Amino acid sequence: MALFKKSKQPMNQEPMDLEAVMKKYDQESNVRIWEGKAKIAVTAVLASFSLFCLYVTLFASWLEELRLTTFVAFIVCLGYIVFPAHKGVQKVNYMPWYDVVLMICGTGAFLYYAANAMTIIQQGSRFEWYQIVIGIVGIISLMEVCRRSVGLPILIVALCFIVYALIWGLSNPSLWGKLNYTVRYLFYGKEGILSTPINVCSKFIVVFIIFGAFLERTGIADFFIKISNAVVGGFSGGPAKVAVVASAMEGMVSGSSVANTVGSGSVTIPLMKKTGYKPEFAAAAEAAASTGGQIMPPIMGAAAFLMADYVGVPYSNIVVRAILPAVLYFAGIFITVHLEAKKEGLRGLTKEELPRIKPLLKKLYLLLPLILLVYLVGTSKRSIQYAAAIAILVAIVVSLFNKETRITPKRLFEALAAGGQGMITVAAACGVAGIIAGTLTMTGLANILINGIVALAGDRVIIALFLTMLCCIVLGMGVPTTANYCIMAATCAPILVRMGVPQIAAHFFVFYFGIVADLTPPVALAAYAGAAIAQANPMKTAFTATKLAIGAFIVPYVFALNPAMLFVDTTAPEVVLICITALIGIFAVSAALEGYFLRYMKGYQRIMSLVGGLLLIYPGAVTDSIGLVLVAVVAVLQYMIRKNDRAAMKAA
Repeated sequence: MALFKKSKQPMNQEPMDLEAVMKKYDQESNVRIWEGKAKIAVTAVLASFSLFCLYVTLFASWLEELRLTTFVAFIVCLGYIVFPAHKGVQKVNYMPWYDVVLMICGTGAFLYYAANAMTIIQQGSRFEWYQIVIGIVGIISLMEVCRRSVGLPILIVALCFIVYALIWGLSNPSLWGKLNYTVRYLFYGKEGILSTPINVCSKFIVVFIIFGAFLERTGIADFFIKISNAVVGGFSGGPAKVAVVASAMEGMVSGSSVANTVGSGSVTIPLMKKTGYKPEFAAAAEAAASTGGQIMPPIMGAAAFLMADYVGVPYSNIVVRAILPAVLYFAGIFITVHLEAKKEGLRGLTKEELPRIKPLLKKLYLLLPLILLVYLVGTSKRSIQYAAAIAILVAIVVSLFNKETRITPKRLFEALAAGGQGMITVAAACGVAGIIAGTLTMTGLANILINGIVALAGDRVIIALFLTMLCCIVLGMGVPTTANYCIMAATCAPILVRMGVPQIAAHFFVFYFGIVADLTPPVALAAYAGAAIAQANPMKTAFTATKLAIGAFIVPYVFALNPAMLFVDTTAPEVVLICITALIGIFAVSAALEGYFLRYMKGYQRIMSLVGGLLLIYPGAVTDSIGLVLVAVVAVLQYMIRKNDRAAMKAA
């Protein structure tokens, strides 16, 4: 949405080109430059696409093949209009001839399918040669849009699987026979491009992307930062806590790690540095918190909608089960930045630097769209699409109370266009993820991988979890969470289910580890974006962010081994107990990693705190009892040593 979003330069910060940071670390921000009448025309097309999506998902009852191929045709067409072939300086109002050719051919391929959908469905496996050529053109054009808008890593993964299918994976003896079958399966079938990811994207995700575009224009992001400042900014190390709280709230709206990091980090990172945090720590805290936006209900990024479809439960069910793990994740980061502030003796913001709370309370109406959305989705009184559509209308209404953020007809036009542009990246990733998942199914490679890992793990679930974690992190390097989840849902989640892990826990497990790939080296895009703003060492920032996000590495193992944390097969009193013990456990683990509790910790105290914290996080009466004893011993030791130190200082 870089064409339509301008970042405000925060006060007390040296000039920084935030747009350049976004373009470097967020592929979606590398867009063509349209000005004047050309920009109006492009904006009109993007806005029309948003309106088309709203109409189709809310009112139309088209044949599924017609709906999906028309949707992808729009994505391909707009993808070439918005995204250039290469990064770098772009000519104003310029689109090279080869892009025009690719756009026409690619769009035409999907429109051909749309226009002949019934005929193609009825002809079975009898395809003419020209239909195979059309399918090849469609696949290549979509993959090229994905390369431009998402990046190269996902394309490399897709190409590797396609090459495997054409050379080894299919039994047909001739190359044409293999190619014919591959195109029929991936382009014309319902297990490839037109499979679950693109179907869910066109039905549900598009409406929430448009909702996010409208909500952004109400000024809610600035409100989140200011209200976070007012609530926690004055405490020790306040700006870092502001980053955590604000990013958690922004995560309810946006599911992009890099965009969240740059958006709120442009304000919070300079304040953290000014307070005394090291640049690497400041950047890491913002990156870790912003990445958590994708696991924060109610929106949780696009992958959560896909999870609901894969698992076969209502989206509201996914949202409820995601609450406790998300709280533990952000609690871990909050506790760590607090302990870092205490260890370094850092202050909070002064009273003069803090925003006044009364004017902010008058703007609480900005939360109405989110509150209404949560209510409608949670009570299932309306479908997800209608709930989001109603929330969009409420967002427009609440914007009218502020002249600066009022959604005028022009801003309405721009919000629709921003939503249309935001769909391109997600839809392209979903389409290519469908190609990858389809290839895995078509060749039987998914079963081969599943059987191999199950044989390697034996009956040891922990080994299967560890191997799955590695797969998610490696495949997630530079691959969007949505696509990463689709691949893992087709390959690794069934492994865990076969090993006895409940289905919902298995899918949450791969979901979490697909997300933390944005923080883990060597391709830690969110951490690198934060480092650019903080002018810090990127690799040090990535490792620090990984440490801060330790909850995302521990919690998935816990709910995979004991799904009570996801409210599976448990009772209300047990849930309360789990919440209390897990929070104490996260504190103990964070203290052990930070090396500070009430004062600096000795080696054996850090080990006791780490072990006790892990035992407390894992639900169970025995583990909770042992963990509580270990943490209590550490707390008493820390208290006694601190008391003795203070007595010695007074005596001196």
